[in-house]
This record gives sequence, C-alpha cells and structure tokens, in this order.
Amino acid sequence: MISRLYSAAVNGITGYEVQVEVNVQKVEDTGRFVVVGLPDTAVRESVQRVTAALQNSHFFCPGQVLATVNLAPADVKKQGPGFDLPIALGLEMALQNNYAGLPEAFRRRIPEGIEDWCIVGELALDGTVRGVRGVLPQAVAAREAGKKYLMLSPENAREAAVVEGLRVCPVENLQEAWNMLLDGAEKSNTAAVPADGEEDDGPDFDEIKGQPYARRAMEIAAAGGHNLLMCGSPGSGKSMLAARLPSILPPMTHEEALEISTIHSVCGLLPKTGGLLKRRPFRAPHHTISDVGLMGGGSIISPGEITLAHHGVLFLDEFPEFSRRTLETLRQPLESGVVTISRASGSMDFPCQFMLVAAMNPCPCGYLGDPKHACHCRPADVARYRKKISGPLLDRFDMVIEVPPVDPASLLSRPDGESSAAIRARVAAARTLQQQRYTGTAVRCNARLSSKQLYRYCPLTENQRALLLAAVEQFGLSARAFDRILRVTRTIADLAGRETPEDADLLEAIQFRQFESELRA
Repeated sequence: MISRLYSAAVNGITGYEVQVEVNVQKVEDTGRFVVVGLPDTAVRESVQRVTAALQNSHFFCPGQVLATVNLAPADVKKQGPGFDLPIALGLEMALQNNYAGLPEAFRRRIPEGIEDWCIVGELALDGTVRGVRGVLPQAVAAREAGKKYLMLSPENAREAAVVEGLRVCPVENLQEAWNMLLDGAEKSNTAAVPADGEEDDGPDFDEIKGQPYARRAMEIAAAGGHNLLMCGSPGSGKSMLAARLPSILPPMTHEEALEISTIHSVCGLLPKTGGLLKRRPFRAPHHTISDVGLMGGGSIISPGEITLAHHGVLFLDEFPEFSRRTLETLRQPLESGVVTISRASGSMDFPCQFMLVAAMNPCPCGYLGDPKHACHCRPADVARYRKKISGPLLDRFDMVIEVPPVDPASLLSRPDGESSAAIRARVAAARTLQQQRYTGTAVRCNARLSSKQLYRYCPLTENQRALLLAAVEQFGLSARAFDRILRVTRTIADLAGRETPEDADLLEAIQFRQFESELRA
C-alpha cells in the first residue's frame, strides 16, 4: 500500500501543491532509497538527510527495503530541501502500512484526515526541523488546495500565519512531527501563532537640512509614483533624500503587503520576526551589479532587484557608473511593470512596478558648477560621462532635477523641515483621490496612466496647451516626455486637491524637466 502526503513548492514566486508518494517493498539484497519526479541536487540529497534523521530520532529503519519516493506532478522540477520532512513521515507511514517485518513496538495506527495536512521542512541529521525559503507562497498554495493544517519549522511559523484559513502547526523535530500527524492538530499543544510583523520607523524627512526644491520633488514623486533623477555634486544630499523616500510613501494595502512579502519570502529576505512587511521596499544595489542580479534569472530562475523593489523604490546611486547594458535592460520593465525572464527551460514573468530614483554627479569629478570646488574635467570627459545615460532611458524619468550644494549656514542650523508623517498624510490623500478616480481600471497611480487616459483625466485649456508646446520646443523634449509632464501635472493638482489642473501646476511640472536639456547638451 502506498502512503501519500502533501507538501508544497515554489515555481518563480508562485506556490503549488506537491504530492509525496512513498512505496516500500522488501528486497533480498541491500536496500535502496530512490527519489523521482524531477528532483534537483538538494532534493536528491534528502535521501542521506532523511535516513540519518530517522535513525537518530529512534525510528525503525530496515536495511532490506526498496523505498521509492515520487514527487508529483512529475513534469515540474522540484527544488530545495523542503521535502525532507514529508518524505520522512511518508516513509514511516509506508512502513506502517506495507512492511510485515515492522516490530510491534513501532506500530502506530494511521488516522484519517492525513489529506488535510500540508507538510514543509528541512531535516537536520539529528531530526531537528529547519526553516526553508518561500513558505508564504507555499502556505497560500496549501490553503487554495483545501488544506486545513500546515506543519513546518518554528522559524517559518509567523511567516505562514498571515495566511487566513490555515492553521499553522510548528514542530521542533521529527518525533514531534510524527506524534502530531498521528494524534491530530486538535490534540496537540500548538498555540495560535501571531502573524503581525514589526515595523521599523526608519529615517525621517525632518532630518534633512535645506533642499526645499528637492524635498518638493520627492513629495510629488511619492504622490504619483513617478521616476526621479537627481544630479548634484558629492555631499549635496541625494542619497539622504532617496533613503527617506519610503517614509513618505502611502501605506500599503493588504494585497500589496502580501504580494511584496511573498517575493521576499521566496528570496529568503523576510525578517526573522515574521509577518507581513509593513514598509514599502527600498532597494539600492551597487553599480557593479550584473544584468541577472538586477533583472532576475539564473540557472534557477529567481527574482532580481527590480522585482524585490515591487511597490517600492529602486535607488541607483552613481547612475552613470552602472553598465550601459544593465541600464538599458530597465527600459521595457519601466514601461510595462513586468519583467519576462526566458531560459531554455521556459520563461517566467515577475512583477516590477517600482519607482526608479537615480542619482548622479554632473561630471566625472563631481564638481561641475560647484561654487566651492573647481572642476578639472575636460568638456569631452563631461560629455562622455553624461552620454552613458541614453536618451530613451532619460525619457523614462518623469522628473530630472538639479540638487545644489547645501549652504554651510543651513548645516549649522537645526532641521526646520516637515516630518515624514506630515508629508505622508498629503501623499496618502493624493493617492486616495487617484484610487477613487481610477476605480474600475488597472491604474493605481498617475505614473501608470496611458496616453489615452491622460487626455481624459488631465484635460488642458488652450493656454496650457500653448505653454506645453512652447516648453517641448524650447527644451527639445520627446513625445514620451510630453506625456510624463502631463502625469506630473495631474499629481501636483491632486496634492492641492484640485480636480482640474491649473496653469501653475503645469508650469511646475515643466520646471521639473528643465534640467534635462542640460544633461542632453
């Protein structure tokens, strides 16, 4: 008789159910332990881990038995050590059902309701149950498959507890897991696992000194989800401003928090406190990052930095120092909000609706136009440095601003700017207006408006049309930049609570692209 337990695995960032089937039969020669169903190296090595864990946990392990483990569906590659625990339990169940030589002291009655369990966990050689990556999407898959109980390591308990409708049953070791499976979760001493994660306050905007123009740009970018490029000399505060941007972004919805937490769970980046992430992600990769590190991929396809920044901020400091090829790969995901990774084994789509915030120096030495430091860069060097950012990529920014050096007098004074909480309240109010306006569409913020939607939701007067046309001709802006000015105009009006944009809103939006012409020169 075959024993059958249920586990779960992850394909990309989506969980799916896996059936763990175990068959045992007595053989005359030395026994064997075989795992089939497209296992990777980590799964094949479970044979050694499971055998040692059973022996060290004082389970019966006959030597003349052929044990065959099938992981279904058999046409999907299985990865990771999370099948150790269900394989070990399934092997013991198969021995109970189908091995006449099992001593009476080891016999236990297999109860009904085994199909209500989903079991995930890695086994140490002494039988300790260890945590694994991607438990959150696996818990979602278990609930969708109709499971009532999820057995796993205490390390993963809080992470899985955010999934409603599924009872989380943490176990410390293999013996405890076996007893719980046979006795039932209702008879165990398992207490409810709290699901709330901890929230880190993070840096605050009231620590910024000076830079009112850049602070205003940050508020507009947060209110509309706009991409922003900052150019300024070293020490002007570009990185400091960017690091505080998440603190003024609107609170996440439950769906957004679950989506972001799922991505971070797959990558093993959820905090040990567990629960859903409370703050929007802020990713700041180094400029030496590879294409795969930024976009995702690898031999085992996994999300990259742009997917980890989903619903949050991707900050690229020293923007021109990134590989030209790496930067150009950003163009399509910035437009579509989805990155497609194609390999010989197949393709996979990852979400990547993020705000791109970049910072750069005006020249290789960084001091072009700085009143306190002389720049010794040749014009050809400056032009070469700026041309590392292509025109099509520059067009993907909604705002391009200059960040001047901070006045020394401001450095000696106390910070006098608003706190992140005050700015976030205005940003949240603007986002609420946008959500109400775009009800029934796929648009969540102004930055995602299509050209057709712009004409509907951002109507212009004849005077505003003339102003915009003059700006496009004067600064040599493209059609894509034209649309981005309108999106920023719509956001500025939302921050002011106006349903129809005024001339001042359009002029301010144009001002945030004025510096772009200098970078293109």
